[in-house]
Amino acid sequence: MRTIDDTTGPGTRLTTSAPRGRAAQAGVPTIPLPRASAQATARTARPARSATAVPASASTGVAELLRGPVRPARVLMSVPAAVYLHVPNDRGGDVVGVLTSDAARLPLGCMLFRPSNGRPLVSLPSGAPAEVGGGRIVVGDLAVSAAAWWNPRPKLPSLRPALLPEGVRTLRNALYGEGVPHSAFTLPGLPTGPGGPLAALRGAVRRADLDAALRTATRLIGLGPGLTPAGDDVMAGTIAGLVLLGHPSAERFAAGVYALAAGRTTELSRALLRHAACGRVSGEYAAVLHGLVGERPLAPAVAGLLATGSTSGRAMALGLCTAIDLVDRTMRDR
Repeated sequence: MRTIDDTTGPGTRLTTSAPRGRAAQAGVPTIPLPRASAQATARTARPARSATAVPASASTGVAELLRGPVRPARVLMSVPAAVYLHVPNDRGGDVVGVLTSDAARLPLGCMLFRPSNGRPLVSLPSGAPAEVGGGRIVVGDLAVSAAAWWNPRPKLPSLRPALLPEGVRTLRNALYGEGVPHSAFTLPGLPTGPGGPLAALRGAVRRADLDAALRTATRLIGLGPGLTPAGDDVMAGTIAGLVLLGHPSAERFAAGVYALAAGRTTELSRALLRHAACGRVSGEYAAVLHGLVGERPLAPAVAGLLATGSTSGRAMALGLCTAIDLVDRTMRDR
């Protein structure tokens, strides 16, 4: 539709536009809605490497990625508190996250010094291109560089640290509920009842059967909703606990679970299982371990872990309790 003039001639400029609605015709200000092509553009537009880098505190678990050569990446998920990127490599790929200061302190994350309510992260669709390496992460108009580093593997007093019995009781009571039997514990998205995977895991622990506990991973990996299914978080918490508490079969257990995760779960969840196998955990999980050995106040650490995500914190805590019981029962006479 011609909006100014339907005639042409020497010196005449022809202007066209889409038909205007009634509000615009009446002179009422309107807000243009995004076109469908906008998201398609965001998925293909290269990130702006000329952007000024925002400082972050980066996990040493992703140091190799950040310090290595610049590699193409893609957005797995973008939410106000986090942007997760998949970086392809010859092992299938790694995952790195750009996280706000109020997000869970994941071992694959670069933590910004700003909270999510300031909206420091760009909103991009899944599959949008990014770049990781050369000292920084570039996604959309945001560039992030490591101004500081933190180690996601907690430094405990020894390779086989002794846990405070009253601390273990505090953790269990907070997780299960004081006086509530462990068999009553449930997680959203996981089957309940005596035939469910959690019941099988509890049975393996009671029998001090590490191999049976490993077999429950075939029923738990990939089970539950979300980017990190609850079943995966239980296994990640168990793996990390066995590694950090010095169980001699921790490496074999972790390798078995990680092998099962291929093709069964999300890329983010599988990456977190790999970090757990190396003893790299979230800051919230690490705080609980430090509390269990008497180095930090335990109650606020447990509350912080249980409040992580919709199910992740409780599932990780269940995994830690499982690891504690397996270490106690299978190494009691060693």
